[in-house]
Amino acid sequence: MLRWPLMCALLAGGAGTVAQEPGVDQPIRVNINLIVLHAAVLDPSGRYVSGLEKQDFSVSIDGRPRPITVFQKDDAPVTAGILVDNSASMLPKGSEVLAAALAFARAGNPQDEMFVVHFSDQIRLGLPPDRRFTGSISQLEAALSQFIPAGATALYDAVAQSLGHLRASPLERKILLIISDGGDNSSRTSFAEILDLLQRSGVVVYAVGLYDDADRDRNPRVLTELAELTGGKAFFPAERKDVSKVCVDIARDIRVQYTLGIEGMEDGQYHRIEVTAHDSRNGALEVRTRTGFFAPKR
Repeated sequence: MLRWPLMCALLAGGAGTVAQEPGVDQPIRVNINLIVLHAAVLDPSGRYVSGLEKQDFSVSIDGRPRPITVFQKDDAPVTAGILVDNSASMLPKGSEVLAAALAFARAGNPQDEMFVVHFSDQIRLGLPPDRRFTGSISQLEAALSQFIPAGATALYDAVAQSLGHLRASPLERKILLIISDGGDNSSRTSFAEILDLLQRSGVVVYAVGLYDDADRDRNPRVLTELAELTGGKAFFPAERKDVSKVCVDIARDIRVQYTLGIEGMEDGQYHRIEVTAHDSRNGALEVRTRTGFFAPKR
């Protein structure tokens, strides 16, 4: 019988359906076409809700209810890419950004695998060429220390390259954390293209926007749309000193999510997903997850 890490390895980059054995915490047999959702649940006061069970959730595709075939509420490890804006305008923000990125790494699951992408009008990987991912804080610190502010901002190209990099990870849960102070002014990839890539990837985006009043290229709409499309969230701290706390909050958000699996379609079309949850104390709860998926074509 397959446990969760092995199932994740089999499902990475593809789809599958599973059968669940009574009394066993995780699904066992992989068939075809599983749509995996990662959902954060909040009460009316904005506090994370833990302890929910499968029967507390409902999932619909294009308005039609679908049974949940996989359910997990454990703190499963993720592969996370930390994308750090290295454009010239980030120079005065460097120390806070690097401290915040390290705070995010330290607050994660010890089994998380991470990598660093520095982007301006050029894109550089922070880890050595022979190491795609690492769980070592010291290696991540060395990767982040290669922060060299100069040039313009190729945010969409950095996201596209990071999505390609993530395909090499065997872990099913994949995250991008973007820390930037602008929109995009030098990518070859368009905004529409990056939205399409994200919809097809299942990767969840979190973003931290560090905007000053004088920033001419600031565009909070870009970070907000990238995050909300994927079931993540964008944050815009009022002061730089708050960036580390925000990144720790993001790590916590990731660690308290529920994993839901439903059987998908095979028609090559885009389908909208809606997930709802409730408990006896609060009634209806807020659920944050991705808004849809592209089905494979069989």
